[in-house]
Amino acid sequence: MRIRASAPAVALAVLAAGLTSCAQAPREAGVRYLVGFSQANLTEPWRLAMTEEVKLEAALHPDIKIIYADAADSTNRQIDDVQRLMDYGIDLLIISPTDSRALTPIVREAYSKVPVIVLDRAVEGYDYSLFIGPDNERLGREAGGVISELLGNRAGTVIEVQGRSGSPPALARSHGLREVLAKHPNLKVVDTIVADWLRDTAEDKVAARIRTIPDIDVIFAQNDAMAFGAWRATRVAGRQGIKFIGIDGLPGPTGGIELVRRHVLSATFTCPTGGKEAVIYALDILQRKEGIPKKIFLRPEKVTPDVLVQTQAGVPHSKLARLPPGRRIVLGFAQIGSESEWRVANTKSVKSAAAKAGIELLFEDGKQHQENQIAAIRSFIRRKVDVIAFSPVVEKGWEEVLREAKEAGIPVILSDRSVDLSDDSLWLTFMGSDFVEEGRRAGRWLVENMKASGPVNIVELVGTIGSAPAIDRTIGFAEVIKDYPNYKVIASESGDFLRTQGYDVMKKILAGESRKINAVFAHNDDMAIGAIQAIEEAGLKPGKDVIIVSIDAAHGAFKAMIDGKLSCAVECNPLLGPQLMKAVKDYMSGKDLPIRMITAEGVFPAATARQDIKGREY
Repeated sequence: MRIRASAPAVALAVLAAGLTSCAQAPREAGVRYLVGFSQANLTEPWRLAMTEEVKLEAALHPDIKIIYADAADSTNRQIDDVQRLMDYGIDLLIISPTDSRALTPIVREAYSKVPVIVLDRAVEGYDYSLFIGPDNERLGREAGGVISELLGNRAGTVIEVQGRSGSPPALARSHGLREVLAKHPNLKVVDTIVADWLRDTAEDKVAARIRTIPDIDVIFAQNDAMAFGAWRATRVAGRQGIKFIGIDGLPGPTGGIELVRRHVLSATFTCPTGGKEAVIYALDILQRKEGIPKKIFLRPEKVTPDVLVQTQAGVPHSKLARLPPGRRIVLGFAQIGSESEWRVANTKSVKSAAAKAGIELLFEDGKQHQENQIAAIRSFIRRKVDVIAFSPVVEKGWEEVLREAKEAGIPVILSDRSVDLSDDSLWLTFMGSDFVEEGRRAGRWLVENMKASGPVNIVELVGTIGSAPAIDRTIGFAEVIKDYPNYKVIASESGDFLRTQGYDVMKKILAGESRKINAVFAHNDDMAIGAIQAIEEAGLKPGKDVIIVSIDAAHGAFKAMIDGKLSCAVECNPLLGPQLMKAVKDYMSGKDLPIRMITAEGVFPAATARQDIKGREY
C-alpha cells in the first residue's frame, strides 16, 4: 500500500458514462490528494444519495479531488473502471462493488498499490484498507421487531421482497428478519419475492403473487423503492389493511421518510450510505492518522410516524463540539482485569494511547467481577467524566448503570466486548473484534488443513460463560464445521479464559473421554497453553497427536507454535487504544460515530510463526 505525495493538477469531472482515458495527467493547483470513486450504478436512489454525499463532503476539502466512474451495474465495466482509475494516478480508491466475489481480485490488486475503501458490499478477505457499510443483519432484525410490534400476539402473515438474489445485503437482511420472526411462532413468512432493488419489478411481481395469497398482514421490502412498488400493486388490486415496511429512509419527495409521513409505509430504517464517511476516512488514511479500524458499520435509525412527530427525523442538525475550548477530555475506562496476555496488552495500549492523545484517563480494574465494573462506572458518573468506555465481563446485567450514564449525559463506548440490552441507545458505539468471524476462521483453518475424511473429535475450551467472545466464537466455529459431518465437538467446557482453568478442564476431559481426541479449539491462547501441558502429561504430543488452534495470537502462542505444540493462532487484536482515543476525540469534536468498528486481524499458522513474530507488539 502506498500514499503518493502531492503533485500538480488535473481537471476532473463526474464521468457518469465511465472513464474514457487512462493516461496519467498533471493535477490542478492546490490538489494534494487524487481519489478515484468507482460506483456500482447511478440508477438506485440509495446509490445516487451515496454519490451526492461523496461530492458534498469532498467540496469541504479543497485539497482533495475525486474522479467518479459509473459501472452501470456491469461487473466487467467496473473492473475496467478500476484499472483506468489506477492508471490515472490516484492516491486512494473508493469502490462500491457490483459483486463482492467478482470484484475481489481487482480490489486486491489495487490494494497492493494504493489504499482502498470498500463501500456497502465487502469483498472477500481483508485485502483493503477500510470497509464502510450498513449493518444489514441488524436492519433485518429491526424490521422483524417492528413486524412483531405491529401484529402483537395475533397470528400474522408476511411477504418478504428481497433485493438481488444472493447479494450479501439481501442475504443478511433476510437472515436478520427470520432470526427475529423465529422467536414469534404466530408470525409466518408465506412468500419471498426477488425484485432486484427496483420499484417497478417489485410492483409487477407483487401484483402477480397477491392474486394467489388471500391473507397478507405485512409486506417487508428490503428497500423503500420496492416497498413503494409493493404498495402500488396492492392499491391497484384493491387490497386494503396491509402494512408496509422498507429500508433506506432517504429524505426528499419520493424518499422513505416522506412515504412514512404520508402513511404509505408503517416504518422504514435509515441506511446510511457511507459516502460522507468515505471521504473523511480517506483523508485520515492519506494523512496517516492512528486508530483507523478495518471495518465500520453505520448506525441505522427507525423512522415511524411517531418518530417523525417527536424528532423531525430527516432534518439535518448542526454538529457542535462537545468540549469547552481549552479543557482536556476526561475518559473513564473500566477494564475487566488482567486475566491473560491479551488483556495486559489491551490495558497497556489504552494507557499509552491516552497519554499520547493528551486525554486524561481514569482507569479502574474490575478484577473479573461485574459488580466491580458497575461500581467503577458509577464512580465515573459521579466524577462527571466526558466519556465512559468499558470492556464488559459478561453481556447481561448492565441496563441500570448504563441508564444512569445516559441520564447523566455521558456517552458509553463498548471496547472489545458487547452487551445484550433491550435499549441500544444506552451505548454509543462498539469497537473491537468480530468474534463470530474469529470462530469461523478457526473452523476454516481446521477443516482446510486437517483434510480428514475420517472422524475428527474436537474438544472446545470455551471462555467465560455469558461473555460475548465465548458466545460468538462458539457460533462461528459451529457454523463452519456443520458442513463437515465428520468433524464433531465431543466436549465443550469453560476454562474462563484462564491458563490454569484450561489445564484443569483439559486434564479432566482427557481422563474421562474414551474416544480419541483429534483437535482442540481454544477460545484464547492462555487456555490453549494450559491444555498443551495437560496433553503432554497424558503422554500425547500436542501439535501432532492433537491439533490445536487458539484465538488471540499473543507472544505465548507464537512461542508454542515455534516449539511445534500449537498449530494455528487466529488473531484477536488487543491494541485498541489508538482506535478508542480517535473515537473519543472525534465524538467530542462533534462527529457522529458508527455503531460498530472492527479492528484488523490475521491468521497465523505454525509454519510461518518464526517469521510472523518479528516486530509484533504483543
